[in-house]
Amino acid sequence: MAKELLFSITKKDLVINFFSGTGKGGQYRNKHMNCVRIRHVDSGAIATGQSNRNQAANIREAMENLVNNPKFKVWHNKKVNEIINQKTLEQIVDEMMDPVNIKIEINEDGKWEDES
Repeated sequence: MAKELLFSITKKDLVINFFSGTGKGGQYRNKHMNCVRIRHVDSGAIATGQSNRNQAANIREAMENLVNNPKFKVWHNKKVNEIINQKTLEQIVDEMMDPVNIKIEINEDGKWEDES
């Protein structure tokens, strides 16, 4: 099955900050703005990359960390479902909670069971 591009994330969707690192590396690490912090605005996920001396390598590391972030994964799954179903999660919940779609049965004991 061929994969289809549903949406893409661009630089406009991210807030990228550079900062100087701390720890091992001495003057080179403390003097240069090699470390990267990336924030995905829509999901609120934040990831950093600071284990390399090279800024480009730290950007790659931060992007990998962002993709593996649980907040980003939840946002991604929600976005994919909205595109595939052509409905938002809120719309799907509203349809499920519509009185027409809810069935309530009462047992002989007088207790009720909810079957959606």
